[in-house]
Amino acid sequence: MPITQTHDLHKRRMGRNIGVALSLVGFAAIVFGLTIAKIREGASMEAYDHTPRVSITPPVETGQ
Repeated sequence: MPITQTHDLHKRRMGRNIGVALSLVGFAAIVFGLTIAKIREGASMEAYDHTPRVSITPPVETGQ
């Protein structure tokens, strides 16, 4: 026997669930947008892997 009447509690829960879902989708969209912006900007994508990086190593002066 299916439940035909919905209680007010069910309506409030549905509203909260939709709010949480929209917040989660919005957060994912912001993170995705920032990631795409960082990639398109062309910033250095070097990771810290315990090796000297040429891009941040100061130039060596020759003593001539």
